Amino acid sequence: MWLLNRQIARVRVERHRVPDAFAGVVPLDAHQKASDYTVAHGRVAIIEAVLDVVLFIAVTWGGGLAYLDAWWRDQGLSGVWLGIAVIASLYLLVALAGWPLSLYRVFGVEARFGFNRMTWRLYAADVLKGLLLGVVLGVPLLAAILALMHDGGELWWLYAWLVWAGFSLTLAWAYPALIAPLFNRFLPIGDAALAQRIEALIERCGFASRGVFVMDGSRRSAHGNAYFTGLGAQKRIVLFDTLIERLSAAEVEAVLAHELGHFRLRHVRKRLLLNLVAGLAALYVLAQLMRWPPFFVVLGGVEPSPHAALVLFALVLPVVTFWLAPLAAAWSRRHEFEADEFARRHSDARELAAALVKLYQDNATTLTPDALYSAFFDSHPPATVRIARLKAT
Repeated sequence: MWLLNRQIARVRVERHRVPDAFAGVVPLDAHQKASDYTVAHGRVAIIEAVLDVVLFIAVTWGGGLAYLDAWWRDQGLSGVWLGIAVIASLYLLVALAGWPLSLYRVFGVEARFGFNRMTWRLYAADVLKGLLLGVVLGVPLLAAILALMHDGGELWWLYAWLVWAGFSLTLAWAYPALIAPLFNRFLPIGDAALAQRIEALIERCGFASRGVFVMDGSRRSAHGNAYFTGLGAQKRIVLFDTLIERLSAAEVEAVLAHELGHFRLRHVRKRLLLNLVAGLAALYVLAQLMRWPPFFVVLGGVEPSPHAALVLFALVLPVVTFWLAPLAAAWSRRHEFEADEFARRHSDARELAAALVKLYQDNATTLTPDALYSAFFDSHPPATVRIARLKAT
């Protein structure tokens, strides 16, 4: 909350003047819109932080987890089925508590600044699909991990990691073709000249994939973006239709070269590997905590069990990993600089800089973030630093 308040204060102070690096390029009204948008989201994030603390206290010291556990035991459940029931019901209750803020963020803040294109019907459909995917994919995974926690012996954490790692890799491979189309349409690029230009870039970069697709992001938001997804033969690059509409062909090529840079420089693979290693370490620590009775006593006095340990560990873990956020953010910013350099070598740095300015403006990204907040959280370099670096090349 302290960092959020620093960010809000900094953005409000700089609201009335466009930074010199963007003077004459970004209009004052666009700069002020980005400032107001950042402040609005910052205030929602403060409320969200308070809600997280309230929910943490309610679930642990407030006895919420202990009550749910006892209630489901009274219904005659035990073992893996008890764990699934407790975790699923707790997840639904926490989701219900967070939905008002989610609705306000979409239909309040995003709508007020002209970004929201989501209908209530589409929002409800997304929520329903998400819940169904959670049941179809999440419940079997949870059941397998709980079964190993119950009967896997001393090395259950290693077996659970193997199951989770296999699930994660399979999901990353299948996501572009099987899951993403449940929410959006993905079509080949319709502009023949742009498609030809992109094919030439892909060939220059030595990239082999299922292709470059345009996603109908405009169904939900006016924000523009591009991303790389998938593994192996299923990897693909996705461009939002809003990005195609706003940028010139040369600018699209430069943005695409940046995304190709993430692949060619193995950024996606490195992040996936780091997540797998972190998951292994987390499960090992959880295995040690399960054998330490004070872990259950201190966090609400719930009856020791594999599912209680899993829930409490999931609640405590963000408190620890919060302090690692600056390292993760710095690593991500380094990757962005490397991808920019790759794009400079395979396209035009001026076009990438021009595209970024348009994206900052269209997405209402503040040009004047607080330095400490940015260093702690931002996965991308500040606009002034990134543009200056591109112009210097």
